[in-house]
Amino acid sequence: MKDWIIKGNFLESESPDRFHIVENGFLPVTDGLCRGLFSVVPVQYQGLPVTDYGDRLILPGMTDLHVHAPQFAFRGLGMDMELLDWLNHYTFPEESKYGDLSYARKAYKDFVACLLHSTTTRAAIFATIHSAATLELMEQLERSGLQTLVGKVNMDRNCPEVVREPDVTTALQNTEQWICEARSRFARTKPILTPRFIPTCSDALMHGLKDLQRRYQLPVQSHLSENYGEISWVRKLSPTASCYGGAYDRFGLLGGDHACIMAHCVHSTDEELELLQRNGVYIAHSPESNMNLASGVAPISRYLELGLSVGLASDVAGGSHLSLLQAMMHAIQVSKLRWQLLDSNVRPLTLEQAFYLATAGGGAFFGKVGRFAEGYAFDAVVLDDSSLSHPQHLDLRSRLERLVYLSDDRHIVAKYVAGIKLFG
Repeated sequence: MKDWIIKGNFLESESPDRFHIVENGFLPVTDGLCRGLFSVVPVQYQGLPVTDYGDRLILPGMTDLHVHAPQFAFRGLGMDMELLDWLNHYTFPEESKYGDLSYARKAYKDFVACLLHSTTTRAAIFATIHSAATLELMEQLERSGLQTLVGKVNMDRNCPEVVREPDVTTALQNTEQWICEARSRFARTKPILTPRFIPTCSDALMHGLKDLQRRYQLPVQSHLSENYGEISWVRKLSPTASCYGGAYDRFGLLGGDHACIMAHCVHSTDEELELLQRNGVYIAHSPESNMNLASGVAPISRYLELGLSVGLASDVAGGSHLSLLQAMMHAIQVSKLRWQLLDSNVRPLTLEQAFYLATAGGGAFFGKVGRFAEGYAFDAVVLDDSSLSHPQHLDLRSRLERLVYLSDDRHIVAKYVAGIKLFG
């Protein structure tokens, strides 16, 4: 891996509320790691080759903390439904098709190509119950150069037979075999344990998944407090749990001794939030999906004030786009509506906060990711906004804001993950 210097206009998060902006700056990269942002090249790095991106904007690569790869094929459909009806009418019928490996190969090719040419450099991804198809997805992601966590979904109740494991023993055997094969084959694409959510996972399955988590030291991802109907259902299924999060915690699958992502948390109670914070759980905020499926709007600025770990998610196909720039836009927009229509005590998100969620906030789940500080992985996207003409000079913050609201993947001219250039 070569050592070199990147030159251009850099924007990163100094904190959830502040940008760190370096205009016409220099970023030395050695062994795939950032060595800090500078206005002048430090003596020890002088002589390294320079890649000069001129007046373009260089941003940290973005992390999508929650996305469903098999749902990419039907994005934009069923958006007049709420969550549980949408799952039964669209999601489960589509996911049943991934038992056909040829279909999975074709569908996942489209998903990976779109993800590759987005601002996303790292992602936590749901697949389906099908081990062969999940390994095919992981193989395609491995070749792309992206760094991802991928989960073979586990379900053994309250779902159609075509997407349900026949019994707990089979589910756990299939999951363990998939874990072992994935770990032996892939370097950039890692397994993450994935019970879909409490309604589709029996107690016996959850106990078994905890045994696998402990044995293989895996992270966990699932869904939490997304929709009122879902929460009410969980209350009936887990009557001894004090909150929805407690239904995961009683199986040892809500962080604590392992890394954990819970998507949504739209309607989390104070008790649940305290549990998430104590266990170090990451919340994957999915603003467009929560709009499309009429779930509500999570009070994300409050979560940030409480010191919770929060990242941003596309949640395709609840969300209709893989673009985290659009997810930033939606996060800001829905937070304003919540502030005006529901609770004026929870401030709307700022551009700085939305950018933090997409970069450093979610990136932290993968380690030192999402910033250009010393020792962070060099994940970056280079954006060219020259086609977005403006009659006067704009500062870098304003140019970034316009890209959030106006850009598409045609503005992405280069992309790096862990120091490796993927395109551009």
